[in-house]
Amino acid sequence: MSQPTAADRSPANGPMGTGCQRIDKTELLQRMRQAGRLPQLPDYESALAGFDWKRCQRELGIGELHSSSGWNLGALATDRWVQAGRGERIGLRFIDGSERVLEFNYRQLATESARFANLLVHFGIGEGERVFSLLGRTPGLYFAALGTLKRKAVFCPLFSQFGPDPIKQRLERGAARVLVTSVELFERKVAAQWDRLPELKFVFLIDSADDRDVRTLSLSKWLERMENEFEVPSTGAEDPALLHFTSGTTGAPKGALHVHQAGLVHYATGRQVLDLGEDDVFWCTADPGWVTGTSYGILAPLLIGVTNLVDEAEFDAQRWYRILAAQRVNVWYTAPTAIRRLMRIPGKPTEHYDLSALRLVTSVGEPLNAEAVWWGLEALGHPIHDNWWQTETGGIMIANYLAMEIRPGSMGRPLPGVEAALIRRSGDRVELVTEVDVEGELALRPGWPSMFRGYLNDDARYQKCFQGGWYLSGDLARRDAAGYYWFVGRADDIIKTSGHMVGPFEVESALMEHPAVAEAAVIGKPDPLIGQLVKAFVVVRPGVKANLELQRELIGFGRSRLGAAVAPKELTFVEALPKTRSGKILRRLLQARELGLPEGDLSTLEEGA
Repeated sequence: MSQPTAADRSPANGPMGTGCQRIDKTELLQRMRQAGRLPQLPDYESALAGFDWKRCQRELGIGELHSSSGWNLGALATDRWVQAGRGERIGLRFIDGSERVLEFNYRQLATESARFANLLVHFGIGEGERVFSLLGRTPGLYFAALGTLKRKAVFCPLFSQFGPDPIKQRLERGAARVLVTSVELFERKVAAQWDRLPELKFVFLIDSADDRDVRTLSLSKWLERMENEFEVPSTGAEDPALLHFTSGTTGAPKGALHVHQAGLVHYATGRQVLDLGEDDVFWCTADPGWVTGTSYGILAPLLIGVTNLVDEAEFDAQRWYRILAAQRVNVWYTAPTAIRRLMRIPGKPTEHYDLSALRLVTSVGEPLNAEAVWWGLEALGHPIHDNWWQTETGGIMIANYLAMEIRPGSMGRPLPGVEAALIRRSGDRVELVTEVDVEGELALRPGWPSMFRGYLNDDARYQKCFQGGWYLSGDLARRDAAGYYWFVGRADDIIKTSGHMVGPFEVESALMEHPAVAEAAVIGKPDPLIGQLVKAFVVVRPGVKANLELQRELIGFGRSRLGAAVAPKELTFVEALPKTRSGKILRRLLQARELGLPEGDLSTLEEGA
């Protein structure tokens, strides 16, 4: 594939990047044909026209192999493969801190999850009650998740780096009955608060050989007493399965509830977007404490029957490249923050690591700048495929597909079976935006299987998400003539300057085209003359001096790319940008700090930010 210049690739070259060079898929598809493999979704338009959720249901064997358990996600991810004669296939491959490998086949996953389900029954945990985990990426977390689903209890993972207050807040709001954690995390973050959590009946410690008291129990000791088989109760499509907490800009975290039917979207997107086949090795780097790490770090790969790779350690560029090479990873799903960190390292990783097994690289969490898409092609041999979804959607809704050309900087096109649109709100009414390249709020037609079924104990807030027959995402986007969606920004991040509506992502993407810039974030700052001026915060690449000369150069660079009305008028260099632990830039926190305003909910803030 020919490589355009940085100027050709600029997202400012045409509206929303529509004038940018595009990545044609002909060469890539030809290579796949020569290797004897076509994408799981070989033609987007045909899939769009003929898609049927019932076909996914049939492929999952619902009502056939598992007529007794029905829609149960835990059984579909484990027992299904044992019954199909694939129990010896490796389901989970764990890599510990010293890069030792521990493997579990699907038969072992079925057994370990059955024992955990029996444990819940033994201790009187009923259907619909909530089981929380507070763990790093350890085998016990995955067994607990699958066993909870088999029991028809509701699984809620917490990120292990949360502090005591956000942990207590979530345990309390979620009415947790069981917590699975480690000795260290329990003592440091939970023990002192347990008396203020009356609903929490039992804590199981994964690394304690003995019980501490009648409620603080050794998980291994009790699991040894449990049977290896579990009769999964009949499970309906609408039975609750997962609870994920998501923080807004203010207020308490919201608990989004998902049902077992969500597995249809996990399965369909695993096939169509991630292109997973049963013989693949797949690595999703997201922690299960976030919705991506559950939907695509546990469920989607196991529903498809792949070898699912899990790394216990935190980000380390050289370690990640070693793992990709040594484990012969075929499909890699990671975050823009990680990609931007990798982009800071000079040279091509393919010159030092054998990444020939890699077939597809995908990204989610924040919009992916066009420059990062091109970097993937140049450094890894594969363009990075961005996609869009939310905790509330439960699974990928808009994506770039292997069989479709990539327009770098775009979110892609809607998933077959999902109807997307842009809308304008007008009081209690909404109207569709039908014009090309015109901004609107991204909306989805309710009814896709993984749509959240409510915010826990907050129905009024849930109902506000729907208007005029649409789910309103709160994200602003544009749509080009070919149906590709382009992210503009969160509705509450939009900057109003001199009569213009400026999306932060557009400005950030333009700044990242400069070779000195590693990361950028943009906010609106009140100005008496123009309403708001655009202010940028920039992290420079290693070895670059952040001085007045570079500051002036970057402001001029922004003007040349975006025009004087849209480009930053102020620019500050920072060591790092405040992000959530899942990698999203907290622009509202930058704005609060700039203006001396209350910082709001910081429970998801990355440590040190």
